Amino acid sequence: MNTIKDFYSRQRQKFFSYLVRRSGNYDQACDILQESFTRLIEKYPPEHFTPQLLFTIGRNLMRDALRRNRGSAPLSIEKEHATGDPNHELMVREEYRRVLAAMKHLEEDERDLISLVVSSDMSYREVADVTGISEANVKVKIHRARKKLRNLMGTGR
Repeated sequence: MNTIKDFYSRQRQKFFSYLVRRSGNYDQACDILQESFTRLIEKYPPEHFTPQLLFTIGRNLMRDALRRNRGSAPLSIEKEHATGDPNHELMVREEYRRVLAAMKHLEEDERDLISLVVSSDMSYREVADVTGISEANVKVKIHRARKKLRNLMGTGR
């Protein structure tokens, strides 16, 4: 039981960040987080628990949810980033909204890759394993998606 608890403790925040970035919806991210860990625990023995497996399960669940909702996910992130400083929280919330709004203009695979790389702490090799594309292709797509995102946000370099 400790293995499951330890794995959950180590992965929960990174995984949740990925889900929020990917969906733009706090409540949907909560639901998929819960369902992903449930499926992981029900279908795999603890010795097979890896971040790649968890993110693969969550990624598939997210795809299904996005397909069902087809772009109807509102930006609702108010429950995240509680620091106690109202001014800071407002600035973080506004910047997060800007990023999520800009991400909606990326292609679905670009949003997915950016969200995985930023949230998961996985290497490009591990992201390639999760997504089923080559490591070189991951690097190229990430570079292009970041450049596109910077341009969308008006901070192109």
